[in-house]
Amino acid sequence: MRRLSLFLLSFLSFSILYAQSDDSLMIRKIADEVLVNGKAYDNLRQLTKQIGQRLSGSQGMVKAEKWGIEKMKEAGADKSWLQQCMVPHWVRGAAEELKITSGADKNKKLAVAALGNSTGTGPKGINAPVIEIKSFADLETKKDDVKGKIVFYNYKFNSKLIRTFESYGDAVMYRFMGPPAAAKYGAVAVLVRSMSHSTDNYPHTGSTASGDTIPKIPSMALGLKDADWLDQQLQKGTVNVFYKSNAHFLPDTIGHSVIGELIGTESPNEIITVGGHLDSWDLAEGAHDDGAGVVQTIEILRALKAIGYKPKHTIRFVLFANEENGLRGGTKYAEEAKAKNEKHIFALESDAGGFTPRGFSFGGSPEQLKKAQGWIPLLQPYGVYEIEKGGGGADVGPIAETMGIPAAELIPDSQRYFDYHHAKSDVFENVNKRELELGALNMAAFIYLVDKYGL
Repeated sequence: MRRLSLFLLSFLSFSILYAQSDDSLMIRKIADEVLVNGKAYDNLRQLTKQIGQRLSGSQGMVKAEKWGIEKMKEAGADKSWLQQCMVPHWVRGAAEELKITSGADKNKKLAVAALGNSTGTGPKGINAPVIEIKSFADLETKKDDVKGKIVFYNYKFNSKLIRTFESYGDAVMYRFMGPPAAAKYGAVAVLVRSMSHSTDNYPHTGSTASGDTIPKIPSMALGLKDADWLDQQLQKGTVNVFYKSNAHFLPDTIGHSVIGELIGTESPNEIITVGGHLDSWDLAEGAHDDGAGVVQTIEILRALKAIGYKPKHTIRFVLFANEENGLRGGTKYAEEAKAKNEKHIFALESDAGGFTPRGFSFGGSPEQLKKAQGWIPLLQPYGVYEIEKGGGGADVGPIAETMGIPAAELIPDSQRYFDYHHAKSDVFENVNKRELELGALNMAAFIYLVDKYGL
């Protein structure tokens, strides 16, 4: 009996080692294809330099959709199509302006950018004093002084938090809910300190709350250096400004998510989704947010096809529409999957920039998380050291919730992400080719492991 137990233990250990060796060889094959023959960087150059900004409803969006479907075909998708959804059509307009109208610095202009989904001032603009608000608690204290003024939310990123997405999560409430909160007390407009701890003065846009029941006042982001300057002036006394924005909505229009597919050989009706979002803000090229996720998604398809990989399950490669100011693409993807009674088993997203990969955030049961963490030794040679409890990105959130499936997101090093996030500086030149490719190959490896072993 003891001999039999030892034999079984030895056989099991050998089987595990053999499987790991087999998986290591496959992942090495994927890595070699991506690192030697990869197209992600060239595709990103095309997307950013030939198309540029891709805000929902814009001509850039239309061009990007056509580009995306051609890239899916070029990468070798068994099937590819456009999934229609209605998207918001918000327009920034021209002549954004914030100018000092009092004191020694009269006529000094500050760097501003309208917040997405905000309203404008009209052609005459607004002349009003500024009141500084440090927090929502501070707003409540000063609520009787807000009426007729421009509220300046000067809430800084928490520099003590090592994970910059935690700083963003802490501060972004002032961009999103700050304007309606100020409007409730009679503010005529809002300025928000940009969601960044960069060292430049680029204003960072991003969505603010919108809807028929939410009070709307003009809202703009302020560059960090100018936010600090304005804070210093307000410590000395009253500051009056001229504030102008031409932001406005046009009627919703038709947009599309771009979908490619590798059909499974054993369980074709069970679907693994991997993707990023095709839209971007209009201030720049959307290279990190989320051009990187888009081209990584296409690269996974291309690489798997190039090495002749035949997936067990169907793998869907999705370039989601309208993540930035509506999430219409991800929502429609989930709705259509439910309507068609599709069976989804896992979803993965890249929407945290094209930087060096560090790990994955994983949303699932403790047992599923433990299984995924067992794959870390296979990913460590390529820079992934942790798979932590968390969840997927915004676009795969609806499909994960609708289908009750685990979802994950690539977690790159985040220290530079908010230097570029939603700002003029989010351009192709600020993406590193090697880092971008490492992200793609780790995502491809993760998809391979889920396809082979399930969760």
